[in-house]
Amino acid sequence: MRLECNGLNFTYPGSDTRVIDDLTFSMDGPGFHAVFGPSGVGKTSFARLLSRHGDRPDLPVKTPGIETILYTYNLERLPGWSAVGRHLDQVCPPDRQDLKKELIALFCLEPVLDARFSRLSMGQQNRMNLIRYLLQDFDLMILDESLANVDEKLRQTILPAIKERFAHKMFLYISHNLMEVARFCRQVLVLAEPSRKTPSRLISGLDEGTETGGSREKSALDRVMLEIMNAF
Repeated sequence: MRLECNGLNFTYPGSDTRVIDDLTFSMDGPGFHAVFGPSGVGKTSFARLLSRHGDRPDLPVKTPGIETILYTYNLERLPGWSAVGRHLDQVCPPDRQDLKKELIALFCLEPVLDARFSRLSMGQQNRMNLIRYLLQDFDLMILDESLANVDEKLRQTILPAIKERFAHKMFLYISHNLMEVARFCRQVLVLAEPSRKTPSRLISGLDEGTETGGSREKSALDRVMLEIMNAF
């Protein structure tokens, strides 16, 4: 599978300033990839365009090997009239009940299954919403700050576990956490501000998983983080 973009431009209606200017890159294969950059460079705009590219034949985007794209974002909400555990039961395909139980345990959400969504903390809400998407069919999943408000220790458990359980899927992870994208992602697309005329760059991340156990030398992580920062 491959995600390829050739000269994508985007401007908000009524504006003369491009948010995305001539974006060109290619990401190959399953695994965790990332989109990184300062606020305002078009990360969410790009993610939303990509999630709807099937309805936009004019977009210069190619996705060979990718048919179903799901987009999940921070602050997305579930219906509030029933317990979250019941909602997961309703959306979970019959053949994925074991996966559902495994994800609930991994995301540390067993104690809140009988609670309404509005009663959960923001971190619990985001984890519950992410489970809902992971239970569905997809080839590419875009996670737009989907683990925001989740403590760092738990995120460092969740990310390698998702990579291991969904090794044949492709993920596009949008996050402001520099260390996280450098450590866990295979490729990092760094978006720069169009006004600076700096081309976007694709940086190789460390792509850590459960098998590495975070054993890479700190110098390697520092090198990748510095390369990402220098890209914009």
